Amino acid sequence: MTTAQTAHTAHTAPPPSMRLRELVFGAACAAALRAAARLGVADALGDSPLAVEDLAAAVKAEPKPLRRLLRALSCYGIFAEQQDGTFTHTEMSRLLREDDPNSLRDIALWCTEPWTWDVWPKLDEAVRSGRNVVEDLYGKEFFPYLNEDAPESADVFNRAMTTSSVQSARDVAQFLDLSGSTSVADIGGGQGHVVASLLEKYPSLQGTLLDLPRVVDNADPRLRAGGALADRMRIVPGDCRAAIPVQADVYIIKNILEWDDDSTTRTLRNVIEAGGRGARVVVIENLVDDTPSMRFSTAMDLLLLLNVGGAKHTTQSMVGRLTDAGLVIDDVRPVNPYLHAFDCTVPG
Repeated sequence: MTTAQTAHTAHTAPPPSMRLRELVFGAACAAALRAAARLGVADALGDSPLAVEDLAAAVKAEPKPLRRLLRALSCYGIFAEQQDGTFTHTEMSRLLREDDPNSLRDIALWCTEPWTWDVWPKLDEAVRSGRNVVEDLYGKEFFPYLNEDAPESADVFNRAMTTSSVQSARDVAQFLDLSGSTSVADIGGGQGHVVASLLEKYPSLQGTLLDLPRVVDNADPRLRAGGALADRMRIVPGDCRAAIPVQADVYIIKNILEWDDDSTTRTLRNVIEAGGRGARVVVIENLVDDTPSMRFSTAMDLLLLLNVGGAKHTTQSMVGRLTDAGLVIDDVRPVNPYLHAFDCTVPG
């Protein structure tokens, strides 16, 4: 086969039968990613090509099965095998390194935790019933199960959420123009990475973080007593579904309107009551339509159905929730490939 023929073959889409066979083995790719992350392969592989024997010694694995693992991942562009049999990094495999500023290692682990292998086979049951399968599997709701029965998985969840929040906070701060505002409140804002990034961007801005007590106890060190931003920061323990005892010019609600309709309704009602006429409310969510990341967001949408009975929003469903709550939507724009911002106002 000539070079031109080889190139043509490499860029020709596989026939449907081949593609479907690949897709039904999607679990193999996920498992291989998890194995590589847990072994620390990406961390052991430096900037130079490395023989499998040396890589195996570094991660305390057997060379032959490690080569099989790396060969499988290289089919997806995760690591690359050279003609001499050594392996090198690719742009994607570097994201499995713990020290990469854009690392997705903890997120890769979270999406492949042991409980996920229990719930995915029951997706048909969830589709039939419209409710989560975790309670039938484990006898309790998802987060109590995670914290009480799977503490290691809970730790992975916390690390993954921190990673995701830190990375998206930079994009949100760059995206939002708060130059005319004096105060901002991050509602259900976790450890407060978004509000911290905004306070760093706007030196005169005052900030508030509201989330559950056990969450804000671990707030970003910059926001806590003695931190660089503490003098402009108020940390309020509370449940946004119950009440929002916070007054601000701008309220940010990021990725917390996906659990259930009742929680969404109560949270939006409370933020409208707290902000009052003219308050700006910025809702930031992953969407399952009109986004470059649909394969990721629709997968997360199905996982939400399985574990908590929640759902990611479409543009239309998000608009419906916000307008039904009484907000006026001024603008809808993408923050990055994974997030959209709904910029709203509480009307007079």
